[in-house]
Amino acid sequence: MKKRFFSTLSILLVALACLAEGKAKYVFYFIGDGMGVNQVNAAETYLGALEGRIGIKELCFPSFPYFGLINTQSATNGVTDSAAGGTALASGNKTKNGALGVLKDLTTPVTCIAHWAKDAGAAVGVSTSVSIDHATPAAFYSHVPKRSMAYEIGSQLPGSGFDYFAASDFVKPENPNGGPDLYAQAEAGGYTIARGYKDFQKKAKKADKMILFQTEEASKRDRNSIPYALDRTKDDLTLEEITRAGINFLMKKQGLRDGFFFMVEGGKIDWACHANDPAFIAELIDMDNAVKVAYEFYQQHPDETLIVITADHETGGLVLGRGPYELNLKAVSYQRMSMDKLNRELNSVKEKLGSGFTWEETKKFLTDNFGFWNGVEVNDEQAKRLESSFNEFKDGKADAGRLCSTVKHVISECALIGWQSGGHSNGYVPAFAIGAGAEQFHGRFDNTEICKKMAKAAGWKTPFEE
Repeated sequence: MKKRFFSTLSILLVALACLAEGKAKYVFYFIGDGMGVNQVNAAETYLGALEGRIGIKELCFPSFPYFGLINTQSATNGVTDSAAGGTALASGNKTKNGALGVLKDLTTPVTCIAHWAKDAGAAVGVSTSVSIDHATPAAFYSHVPKRSMAYEIGSQLPGSGFDYFAASDFVKPENPNGGPDLYAQAEAGGYTIARGYKDFQKKAKKADKMILFQTEEASKRDRNSIPYALDRTKDDLTLEEITRAGINFLMKKQGLRDGFFFMVEGGKIDWACHANDPAFIAELIDMDNAVKVAYEFYQQHPDETLIVITADHETGGLVLGRGPYELNLKAVSYQRMSMDKLNRELNSVKEKLGSGFTWEETKKFLTDNFGFWNGVEVNDEQAKRLESSFNEFKDGKADAGRLCSTVKHVISECALIGWQSGGHSNGYVPAFAIGAGAEQFHGRFDNTEICKKMAKAAGWKTPFEE
């Protein structure tokens, strides 16, 4: 009887040891805003086309061993927005479109996985390539009925007590009541603010809690986001740097914390898809480069790390094919700038050249920056549309956006990709996972289940267990 007891005890101890080994101590949550299944497929097919073949060249995260398909409807709409989608991904609760961190009554606040991790003793990081008060990052620390309440959202950041934030900036840092602005409030809450990656490296060692923003010069140009990957200069903050800085800072907290939770959003995949801009491919590849930084960390801590990549919704209704059973995604490789930068460049060139702003000059500009009439074959009908849009812009009958719109449509037509809308769709979004507990991310499930599965893998208590 005694021998049998010890045999049973040994089995239990072995089982508990196995469970302990499988616990996710370090949890990464990557969210590609607007990233549907076809966006991922387009990026890999594009890379294959660059090698001169039909098929895909694998990115890092789509090659992870576990894969699922996610439903994204909100509590009130068949098609979610980023606020409701972010709240579902963060908290496991459906809510009304436009609401952040509250139930659909717009009043009842909900906690999220970042809070669950902090309560369990883990360090917490929340980051994005857009502003820190934008919908997805805000879903992890704020509670407001309307996502447009940017100042109110930012004012809730210090109260979270999270260890690391990173983004382009605050959108509305000024206090409408005339008191301390959001920068002062953050510093009063114990946060050290760094401006750019080099500044972060100087300040991180002595900081208790950290906010990494782009440089003030970059924010003067555009505080809403860091530049598109296609538009970036060597001095611009990148999502890869945001991820690397976050890992380094969160690991610095090891003496005081038990592991970490780190959310990283690739926010401008969505922005490009809203604009029907093929620049989304470069944004998706850029987020994959950020995931590679986390994957390097996983390789050093394979038994204790979980990496999950998903999206809040699909944007644009992207279709790979326009009738002919062909694709020409190599055409996208000639694009040297986003539509956002093109708009600025066209206005600048028009102002600079004045009466010398001619179709011939513009045609050369489009050849140099989009490959038209060179690497990208443009037919007569497309050429007429481009010239007509140029003339409307030159004559003041339309703004630069009219010509930008024609340019992006011609690129998509030449690449043989189609867009259903400039908004979101209810298309499935993917989830990819690797590491401790990754086997849960297989099959089809709702967006509210992702954070619960991650918490289970990490052993963090959730409200759903009470």
